[in-house]
Amino acid sequence: METLATTKVSIVLRQIFEKMEVKDRIQVKAEELYMRYGIRSVSMDDIAAQLGMSKKTIYQYFADKDELVDAVVDAEITHMQADCMECFKKSENAIDEIFITLDSVIEQFSNMNPMLLHDMEKFHHNAFQKFSKHKNEFLLRIIRNNLERGITEGLFRPEMNVDIISKFRLESMMIPFNVNLYPTSRYTLAGVTKEIIEHYLYGIATLKGHNLIIKYMTERNKISNNEKSRI
Repeated sequence: METLATTKVSIVLRQIFEKMEVKDRIQVKAEELYMRYGIRSVSMDDIAAQLGMSKKTIYQYFADKDELVDAVVDAEITHMQADCMECFKKSENAIDEIFITLDSVIEQFSNMNPMLLHDMEKFHHNAFQKFSKHKNEFLLRIIRNNLERGITEGLFRPEMNVDIISKFRLESMMIPFNVNLYPTSRYTLAGVTKEIIEHYLYGIATLKGHNLIIKYMTERNKISNNEKSRI
């Protein structure tokens, strides 16, 4: 149910959107539609209709759909990298970093179509290559740094092979997008992601780490229950 507060936020966001340059408005709207419906099912006509402009106007700024998808992916990668660094800065320890990241990921995935990556890989090769580079270099480094941090803090098992486990975690991030394994009729992207991350976290934690995981999960459950009781 929309409250006065959410209505005010919607009005402010709409005002900001209307003040954007035309190229930025096209890119933001395209990202919103791609996230919700996947890339393949969203045409340039759909984007133009949502923006109330002609398709010809879009082509003045983007030569074709490939170029628009590239721009959206570039912006999303920049946002994700900044978000990862912010999660690290805000965290008290390696486990807290994962929980803060989980909150951010679940918020993002709650409105994301799992076909997004499939569409990108199959129909927009250049954009998918950019995403793969981001995944295999930046995200792998973030995971490895988190594991090493957790070991230093006594929260993660020191005997683990960081190279193997960091690559395992990297690839497990892609599992929720497998719609054959987790069909959207039965599973949500956010729900599967949450289960996988929590399972991973328990597997790498020491006893000290386990106690901290339980503490953070208890705190989050209390917050969640309080929020539900207000609705």
